[in-house]
This record gives sequence, structure tokens and C-alpha cells, in this order.
Amino acid sequence: MYHLLRDHFGAQNWWPGETRLEVMVGAILTQNTNWGNVEKAIHNLKERGLLAIETLHTISPEILAREIRPAGYYNIKAKRLKNFVRFLMEHYAGSLENLDDEETEYLREQLLAVNGIGQETADSILLYALERPLFVVDAYTHRILFRHGMAEEQVDYQDLQGMFVDNLPAEVDLFNEFHALIVRTGKAYCRTSPRCSDCPLEQWEQPFLLQE
Repeated sequence: MYHLLRDHFGAQNWWPGETRLEVMVGAILTQNTNWGNVEKAIHNLKERGLLAIETLHTISPEILAREIRPAGYYNIKAKRLKNFVRFLMEHYAGSLENLDDEETEYLREQLLAVNGIGQETADSILLYALERPLFVVDAYTHRILFRHGMAEEQVDYQDLQGMFVDNLPAEVDLFNEFHALIVRTGKAYCRTSPRCSDCPLEQWEQPFLLQE
């Protein structure tokens, strides 16, 4: 599956971001919107000199919401960003180096305890910003695996994640690229109304199928 997608699309070089903080902010802002809108919001933060931990901590939620408006749900996302930055300040003195010193499993638990950060967002932060070998699962992942008979319609996040983590080398670059390719496939082909005939997975011989 990975090689078919990589051969078709080429390297995705995801996640776009100049700093670890930018990647973390992007992971929160991308909830329920497309990346183009997130880029506009991050551009606003950069232009205003707001993309810094202490600045995000002290800025009012109202001003922050105004600057990230292109990302949608801006009042909610401003609160989530503030919650995340408060977590960094209170637990790690606002230092990403201190954050990065934590063991992965414990850090994941800490992130999930922050209001507004779910499993997909937490794992995006861990994989893309902190380079921990955790596979990110999203709606595209479930849709593609379900349509190829590899996942049930009702399946939880951990089970889907385990399919990748338990059967692939624990390599950050592999997990990074594979997830990016899945997202690209979901957007281009595996839509609500799928374009199966053009999809690079159309001729894929799955290694296993769910048994009835």
C-alpha cells in the first residue's frame, strides 16, 4: 500500500512548518478545516509576530481568535491554543526542549489531558513536531481501510493505529510519509463519492481481508 501510493504521488515532505511550535500550532488549527485555511491563519500569526510561546500565552483570546479566523471555529481554536500554551508554561516553563525530554507514552497522556487536544492532534504533535514514532490516524485512514476490507465500520482509534504500529518498523520517516500519502489519497480519490477507477490502490492485492 505504501509503495503504491509513494510511486503514484511521490514524496509528500509533510508536515510543512519552519519550527516545532509552528507544527504544533498547525496541528491544533487544522481540526475541522483544510490546510490552506491553516496556512492563512499561521501567516497572520507570523506577520503580527505572535508565533512565540510567551506571546501566545499573554495575548488575549479575542485578539488570537481574530488572527486565526481563516482556520474556522476561531473562538474555539483560540481557547484550545491558549490551553496548550498554558500547559507548556505551567508544566515545562514554556520550553519545547523540556517537553521533548519526556518519555513518549507519558507525554501523550499529558497532551490528551489538555482540553481540546484529542488523539489525532496529540499524535500529530508527537510525530511531526517531536519526531516520535506514533502513527497518526484520521478519517481518511479509516475510510480507506474500511473500503478495502481491512477495518470494521465501527473501530476505535487504537485498533487502527495498531495495524500500522504493530506491523511496520517504528520509523518516524515512514510513519510521517505514510500518513501524508493516505491523506493525499483520501482527498484525491477516496472521497465520500470515491474515484476508485483512478485510485492507485485499485489494483492493490491486500495482504489480508476481514473474515465474515
